Amino acid sequence: MLLSLRIENFALIDHLELEFGSGLNVLTGETGAGKSIILDAIDAALGGKVSKWSIRTGSDRALVEATFKVDRVVTEWLSEQEIELLDDTAVVCCREIACLQGSLRSRSRVNGVLVNRQLMDRLRDRLVEITAQGQTVQLVAPALQRELLDVYGGEAVLQQRSVVQAAYLDSQQARDARDKRRQSEQQRLQRLDLLQYQAQELTAANLSEPDEPEQLEQERQRLSHVVELQQLSYQVYQALYQNDAGESAGADLLGQAEATLIDMVTYDATLQPVLDMVSTALAQVVEAGQQINAYGASLEADPQRLAEVEERIRTLKQICRKYGPTLGEAIAYSQSIHGELTLLTDSGHSLEELEKIYSQCHEILASRATQLTALRRVAANELESRLVAELKPLAMEKVQFQVKISPCLPTATGADAIAFYFSPNPGENMQPLSATASGGEMSRFLLALKACFSQLEASGTLIFDEIDVGVSGRVAQAIAEKLHQLSQGHQVLCVTHQPLVAAMADRHFRVDKHVVEGSQKQDPSQSKAGKKGEVSTTNPEAIHPTLPLERAIEGLRQEEVPTSYILHPSERTVVRVSVLDNHLTRRQELATLAGGHSAKDAIAFAESLLAQAAVKHNGRKANDNK
Repeated sequence: MLLSLRIENFALIDHLELEFGSGLNVLTGETGAGKSIILDAIDAALGGKVSKWSIRTGSDRALVEATFKVDRVVTEWLSEQEIELLDDTAVVCCREIACLQGSLRSRSRVNGVLVNRQLMDRLRDRLVEITAQGQTVQLVAPALQRELLDVYGGEAVLQQRSVVQAAYLDSQQARDARDKRRQSEQQRLQRLDLLQYQAQELTAANLSEPDEPEQLEQERQRLSHVVELQQLSYQVYQALYQNDAGESAGADLLGQAEATLIDMVTYDATLQPVLDMVSTALAQVVEAGQQINAYGASLEADPQRLAEVEERIRTLKQICRKYGPTLGEAIAYSQSIHGELTLLTDSGHSLEELEKIYSQCHEILASRATQLTALRRVAANELESRLVAELKPLAMEKVQFQVKISPCLPTATGADAIAFYFSPNPGENMQPLSATASGGEMSRFLLALKACFSQLEASGTLIFDEIDVGVSGRVAQAIAEKLHQLSQGHQVLCVTHQPLVAAMADRHFRVDKHVVEGSQKQDPSQSKAGKKGEVSTTNPEAIHPTLPLERAIEGLRQEEVPTSYILHPSERTVVRVSVLDNHLTRRQELATLAGGHSAKDAIAFAESLLAQAAVKHNGRKANDNK
């Protein structure tokens, strides 16, 4: 259940805090007063789509926070997601929206924990169900009608549909394998011949390490410069360890320094670290000299090996040109063609065998789809009876409804074409829903459908945005009673223009637009110009003195106008919400909805509506007490 809603700088709302109750919560107000903005805010808090226009003009950030009371099922699900409750039952869903330098960013949190869009969508399904204006248009889509029937059928139908989907995938794979085998034998042999030649060439190249060219190039450089390396290594050896020219080598000089330091340490022990460093350096120089001497002695000219290395480099370059461009890619290609060769030469399944496998898979798919069809027919019969029962109180006493199930080619969703057929008028044949229902009839159909699903769905809050649009009189009264009925098992939040619906509210909110004093930003260069520096909303050319009128307006739309010229008008429009918590204010609002607050008939009508609603509420309380 939605407990409260906090909105800051969202659309026309600067700051708003609302507390909702159980039962039927109704929002009324003039057309364009901002009722749907509140529903948009709830949608945004639960991860719905937002844009930069969602942020109030003059602000760069918006915040929407919705607090819900949840049941044990949602609590356990949140625990699985490692989200702790703030108390035993409260969940706070917060959405921060920012538009910085033209870039829109938003973050969603649940009880302070950052969550992604996917988790937010899953939580949304467990908290609310929003029925928005225009959703009735979606009801005519066959895919949605099939989905509604399957959901109504419950776990048995959904599980069987999963079985059908798995059988369909098996059938598709068997068909693909058969079709590949049906390829022209000539094409298969040509491909096989090409791959065998390539595989033979790549196998003969004995490819193993992707970095082999670099290793070979290093070996080639060493073999090509053996004499130079021998001479240079001998020079290094003489400089480090033994100098034939009579000059002192590095080791000799370090030995002398070590002997001197040994004498010095005798008189001053603080020089011991210096002696240790020199001794270490002497040992390292001696070791380096011995190693470079051994390296020089190991060098030998090997023309045969040099020729082998250069030939191998040429071979690898040719392989890379044909199958690379890198050796790693050539190795990967070699592995892939060996796999393809296995498929082309595999005689494990002949074409006849593949035909047999496909036939078996198709038979299994048909059997599974037949079982699904049987379950759907049972669900269809139940939905037909239940929906007609829900539609009759909505001024459709003679309504007819049928879920027509026709055979079609098997797919992942079964072998059924689902269509809702409907006839609201006695004596008329049933026709597809899209060709029969008017706007008011579609609204009632959708409401009845929601009533059918209300006991199946886990959503604790049902939100309707003008579900009663296009109806009046007795039909509006029937819709009001249906919403009242739904509110006995769910929290219902409804935007309406119907006084008959508003009268049934357990909690009534009135939404209004108000014009308030704002602020006006001036061009800094004219900050001392008094009235001359002000920018008027009635003079777009004043927004930027160098831009023509059309470009100035377009500049505002594209955010190309310099910041110093962006307009902050002295008057701003804001949305305000009032709780109508006493008889007089509710009566006045109902009279206004009915046709004017000054007419005695409207006041009397509103009074009668409240009296009728009181009887309904008292009856519900009596039933609850029982």
